[in-house]
Amino acid sequence: MAIEVTTVADDEVVLHDGDAVHRYDDLAADSDHTLMGVEVRTLVRPGGDLLCKFATVNDVHFGETECGVLDGLESGPVFTAEPGDPPYPEMMNEGAIGEIARIDPVAVIVKGDLTADGKDDEYAAFLEHYEGAFGDRLHTVRGNHDGYRGQTYESGDTEIVMPGVRVLLLDTVIPFGTTGRVTPEQIEWIDDLAATSDRPVMLMGHHHPWSPDSGKRSLDYFGINPDDSEALVGAIARHPLILGYFAGHTHRNRVRHFSATGATPYVEVACVKDFPGAWAEYRVFEGGVIQVHRRVSTPEALAWTNKTRAMFAGLYQDYAFGTLSDRCFTMEATA
Repeated sequence: MAIEVTTVADDEVVLHDGDAVHRYDDLAADSDHTLMGVEVRTLVRPGGDLLCKFATVNDVHFGETECGVLDGLESGPVFTAEPGDPPYPEMMNEGAIGEIARIDPVAVIVKGDLTADGKDDEYAAFLEHYEGAFGDRLHTVRGNHDGYRGQTYESGDTEIVMPGVRVLLLDTVIPFGTTGRVTPEQIEWIDDLAATSDRPVMLMGHHHPWSPDSGKRSLDYFGINPDDSEALVGAIARHPLILGYFAGHTHRNRVRHFSATGATPYVEVACVKDFPGAWAEYRVFEGGVIQVHRRVSTPEALAWTNKTRAMFAGLYQDYAFGTLSDRCFTMEATA
């Protein structure tokens, strides 16, 4: 297994070599470094002081017991926890929670799929872990897995105001369905808050948008349907203070840009429960925000995610990991 550049920040690089982790701290920002024979450049640091840090996770899937199962696709392999081992969602999330706690975030945001099937015991396990660790710093919204049976817990939109940034957390779930939506009322809410905000705005939700630049308009698009995606992108285009839209759902790291909004990123962050076992740190400066992708790196987590990278006939690892620019990047605020 080749050395992988997992994380790049303004002052830090993390390399993974199989189950071994190599961290390099106190590096100069926006500069080239050669580490273990790998050339890497640290991120640009936005201007001004560091105001706060916060974290996100998504697709934590408490209650799941089989990894690598997708309806209509039988490519294998499928992985389960070994007899006597704890359920892998609990093990992976315990690792993520421990790492997140060490950055002392002002908020922890969970972007949906708290559970595998929306069952009460699965939701209780999620709360036990995350609410127990973060208390009133925790902010959540449901994903499609949490609404398959029409459940309403963690439904609705949330405004989260932090030093230097405002997050608008959108409920994109269609009850009983897999795909997503954004309502006219939510667009109005975005317009109102973004127009009057005294700080940059980040939009977050479970489902990712359809690209208005796409040549194929699919009414059963896996993310937010085309009509609603166009409305969402239109709202973002109207408000330069909006830094981007950040989703989960696809279990991959990816950044897209649409012609209507130029350099504004539409971001997907990989899941916690399997390869690469991701969470995202956000460093908020006076002049912008850095996304820093983190791979859960407890020994148990690395052993599990190095196995699950082989899912879907070995194609999963490249799909889920994405490129370095999909994982780590700087967003400079617009005055």
